[in-house]
Amino acid sequence: GRTQFKVVIKALSPKEATRIYTPRPLDRNDGTFLMRYRMYGSVRKGLKIEILYGDQHVAQSPYILKGPVYHEYCDCPEEDPEIWQNVMSCPSQEPQITKDFISFPTIDLQRMLKEIPTKFSQTRGAIVHYTILNNHIYRRSLGKYTDFKMFSDEMFLSLARKVRLPDVEFYLNVGDWPVEYRKANDTPGPIPIISWCGSVDSRDIVLPTYDVTHSTLETLRGVTNDLLSIQGNTGPFWENKTERALFRGRDSREERLHLVKLSKENPELLDAGITGYFFFREKEKELGKVQLMGFFDFFKYKYQVNVDGTVAAYRFPYLLLGDSLVLKQDSQYYEHFYIGLKPWKHYVPVKRNLEDLLEKIKWAKENDEEARKIAKEGQLMARELLQPHRLYCYYYKVLQKYAKRQASKPEIQDGMELVPQPDDRDSVCSCHRKKPLREDL
Repeated sequence: GRTQFKVVIKALSPKEATRIYTPRPLDRNDGTFLMRYRMYGSVRKGLKIEILYGDQHVAQSPYILKGPVYHEYCDCPEEDPEIWQNVMSCPSQEPQITKDFISFPTIDLQRMLKEIPTKFSQTRGAIVHYTILNNHIYRRSLGKYTDFKMFSDEMFLSLARKVRLPDVEFYLNVGDWPVEYRKANDTPGPIPIISWCGSVDSRDIVLPTYDVTHSTLETLRGVTNDLLSIQGNTGPFWENKTERALFRGRDSREERLHLVKLSKENPELLDAGITGYFFFREKEKELGKVQLMGFFDFFKYKYQVNVDGTVAAYRFPYLLLGDSLVLKQDSQYYEHFYIGLKPWKHYVPVKRNLEDLLEKIKWAKENDEEARKIAKEGQLMARELLQPHRLYCYYYKVLQKYAKRQASKPEIQDGMELVPQPDDRDSVCSCHRKKPLREDL
């Protein structure tokens, strides 16, 4: 109906007052709603969550979230990681993490100190050296292309405010491509570099991409195309969507140019356009350039084409969270969550050279119910794997597993600087947890 649910979130105790921002619920168009809120202050007793339809409580409202509940910038980590992981409902295993660490039964920090600065940072220029010690983050940049460390800095700081992190020293590749291609039986063997993207022939340990990380941190802070808001803006219902496949993007891979040619020849099946030329500027005159399109407008189309950019296309998680069918190009690259997806169950696979793309679009049009079912399964799986708490759990488990395999103690190396926690003057934060004294650390 037209009547909207109303959700009110407030401090449980009338003696406590704090500012809580609650936008309207996101209607996911399948009978479920997504509620986001952001706190600008902490509460000791807890929160009361009321769900109202008109003036009536519904869905077993009110709910009580026992406190204390801290706002995002409150530096109050849980000292016991087991308690934190239980509260966060972290999965006991992450298959991709298990797979990534097979090549690294022990981690030789001394070898890495000698090898990485010369072998990787000079050629790639996008390596950041981190040490986490006593729950403080220290780092030094190795190379001139390390600006994207702002995303990792913010995530590590956010995680450290929530749970006590293990003491750990590691190298993070903030560039696009994985960097460690040596096999386990090579001499010397591979070393564990952490990256945002993996590939079938590399040995990098994969974290959630900077894009997904940024989306999680930014929710309700300015970015509208985040992983949660997408879910409430999935366009018209399935039967009212345009029965064509859509692609918009830069010219970062030759197959994307091929898509535009296919689109010109088969406009009844495919609407593809390049929004900006950087790699193949000489092709702009022939293929043309199209206007940028709001991401929510993608979901006016029943089918979405996902083609790699320089590496894995980082829009893939967003496309899955819509309610269109994703046609995914076969790729050597992957993100941290791909291991949980199956072709023909969560998406429709398309050959690397796209030779079967038109055939797959025709199949989807002729098998509408099956196509709709795959789209729904993909959406549900993405909702599960890409929840904010799952990303925090994933980051923590990578650091935890890595720390256990270090053969020597992490150190603050020459040239490292402390990455400070943000100034918290705007929001009150009184931490009830007993913090260890300096000398106890």
